[in-house]
Amino acid sequence: MDFRPIYPIGLVWLSRLIDFALALGGASIVILVFTNASLRGFAGFDLAWSLEVTAFLLLWVTFLGCAAAVARGAHMRVTEIVETVLPSVAQLWLARIIDLAIILLLLSLIVTGWSISTHTWAQKTTVLYWPVGLLYASMPVGMALSLIFHLYNVGVEFFAPHLIKDNQSPHHNDGADLEDLS
Repeated sequence: MDFRPIYPIGLVWLSRLIDFALALGGASIVILVFTNASLRGFAGFDLAWSLEVTAFLLLWVTFLGCAAAVARGAHMRVTEIVETVLPSVAQLWLARIIDLAIILLLLSLIVTGWSISTHTWAQKTTVLYWPVGLLYASMPVGMALSLIFHLYNVGVEFFAPHLIKDNQSPHHNDGADLEDLS
């Protein structure tokens, strides 16, 4: 389920800001790679700095994209076997255990990413002399944003399921749950 329609205004704006950064970052990657390849092919030289910028953008877009997917409820869950084998009460407990495991994983990635970023901050990149830690900071930032969205989503599922519209399970984006209504 796309949780964004039931987000408070602060989370809506955070989600929109991330979407804007993803669009800008993705377009920048395409433009940089195309321009650099064209210059290399037609003019016989390339822009050395473009490789570093592209690497930074790719990492930041990857981890911000994770947060955007969490906000949309778009991370894939394969539930066919669980829905066939387990009763609905057990499915609910399993979903809570998985949500807890996701929270613990995100916290672990935040701590690990923070450690890597702070330990490499003094190192500089070869061409632009940017801190290498800025590259690695993409992981704790992206995972912290993912955690914010995931905690809100789990809170809605647990404490306010009435906010989830159209009788759609929060674990299906494809409308597969709606087949049960017919």
